[in-house]
Amino acid sequence: MYAYVRIWLPLLFLQSLVLAVLTRRARRNVLFIMADDLRTSLGCYGDSMVKSPNIDQLASKSQVFLNAYTQQAVCAPSRTSMLTSRRPDTTRLYDFNSYWRVHSGNYTTIPQYFKSKGYFTMSVGKVFHPGVASNHTDDYPYSWSIPAFHPASFRYEKEKMCKGEDGELHTNLLCAVNVKEQPGGTLPDLESADEAVRLLKSRANDDVPFFLAVGFHKPHIPFRIPQEFISLYPLDQMTLAPDPDVPKLLPSVAYNPWLDVRKRDDVQKLNISFPYGPIPKDFQLRIRQYYYAAVSYMDAQVGRLLSTLDELRMAESTVVVFTSDHGWSLGDHGEWAKYSNFDVTTRVPLIFCVPGITTPRDWQGGSTFPFIDVLSQSELSFKNDKVIRNVVELVDVFPTVSYLAGLRAPEPCPNVSFQEELCTEGDNLAYTFHHRERGEDEEAISFSQYPRPADTPQVNSDLPDLKDIKVMGYSLRSWDYRYTLWLGFNPKTFQVNVSDVHAGELYMLADDPGQNENIYSDSDHSVIQRKMARLPHNVSLQMRMRLQLLYLTAGMKTSRKKV
Repeated sequence: MYAYVRIWLPLLFLQSLVLAVLTRRARRNVLFIMADDLRTSLGCYGDSMVKSPNIDQLASKSQVFLNAYTQQAVCAPSRTSMLTSRRPDTTRLYDFNSYWRVHSGNYTTIPQYFKSKGYFTMSVGKVFHPGVASNHTDDYPYSWSIPAFHPASFRYEKEKMCKGEDGELHTNLLCAVNVKEQPGGTLPDLESADEAVRLLKSRANDDVPFFLAVGFHKPHIPFRIPQEFISLYPLDQMTLAPDPDVPKLLPSVAYNPWLDVRKRDDVQKLNISFPYGPIPKDFQLRIRQYYYAAVSYMDAQVGRLLSTLDELRMAESTVVVFTSDHGWSLGDHGEWAKYSNFDVTTRVPLIFCVPGITTPRDWQGGSTFPFIDVLSQSELSFKNDKVIRNVVELVDVFPTVSYLAGLRAPEPCPNVSFQEELCTEGDNLAYTFHHRERGEDEEAISFSQYPRPADTPQVNSDLPDLKDIKVMGYSLRSWDYRYTLWLGFNPKTFQVNVSDVHAGELYMLADDPGQNENIYSDSDHSVIQRKMARLPHNVSLQMRMRLQLLYLTAGMKTSRKKV
């Protein structure tokens, strides 16, 4: 008997070791790439103006979510929401001035979860929003195995670095530079790409799986970018936004006066009236030119990362995720920033490349991601039938990337989840990688929000401090509609008053994809309010708005079917 045990115990131990090794090898590395203020101005999202060949190449070997939306169109709240898979009303972060672990709950982040499962986790550039919102440490050591890297040259982004027509240096919005003349002969995203390449090389021969997050600063303003990228977009080929005017029926509370753009030296010279004064058309064209150039500059850095992954023969074992924290308005609705609930600011790229799932399992030899020099070879047609058109959200990223990397996805959160450290308020989208989309899903929605200090635009409308928030704009985006309610909000209790409706917006996307014709006032809202009053008090705001949208649009759908 004892001899039997002596023989089998080592065998069982050996078997457990083999299983552990197999499990570990089955786990994929993760390269998580984030852009800053990037709307869906990419070739793979149908933008014919932009030159983004490296991201388009990634997309051609990925699953592309064409309608992915952020939960709040500003940096710190959106990044915190995505990385914890909790909505802003759960993180209670609507500005830049609090750290969720002490402000709302000790929520687990994506990299923290991977770290707890044995991954070596690394952060380069802007992943968490730096400062108070990530405890001045980028949430280290909770989320990262080593301290986060920030490019030293970023300190010059807010200094006078842009040469004006007078030959002097200014804090301009438009800031094409000779990189060799910049401090250290570099720029933040160049530094971040260098460090990310170094880290990838350092992990090439390590059996421990890694999670590397790389956050590029562009195309965030100021457009301080290498001057050669401007030549990709001749000014005479640039066009204005298709809807450059403030919509007539847009509630004043919905408008953001883009104050951070107004503060730039070159914009101040234009003497634009506050809050609705339009930017002169010739300067509008230049802003759009510089934004697109910044996208191409960022695309080149993404290409450097992907080609390094290729050279190190790690593309076959690494999930690549590419996304942005939120979009940016390029003159759409007369706005030049984020800070709103429109599609141009809430819709973001979301691309997943999963070896063996979005790329062929029998891929042998060749190069998966050869670097494409955007300055000499900028054209790349996007060809891929792995696209998802139905609405998804950035809170879906945490469960999805976990599952695709070989980990168990976090469980859904309960209705009240402040005490739950690990759960998700999003959906695991992994099933979409194995089943072809069957058309329109009317149940799929995104839920975004934006705070305001008042019903009319003022100097802090774009980014009010928590104590100043008086109104919260909650917005549902479905396949057919965008529906927004601006409701009274108490910043001391974090409570929204569903009966205190300051304004509403409703856009029928089939007829109005730019969201310029607000038809909210066409409906009888008194009937809807009476119906809502009968609902139990514990019915969530999301469910209330879903039901309201159904009531509001029932007649519209009937009319469309008759036509």
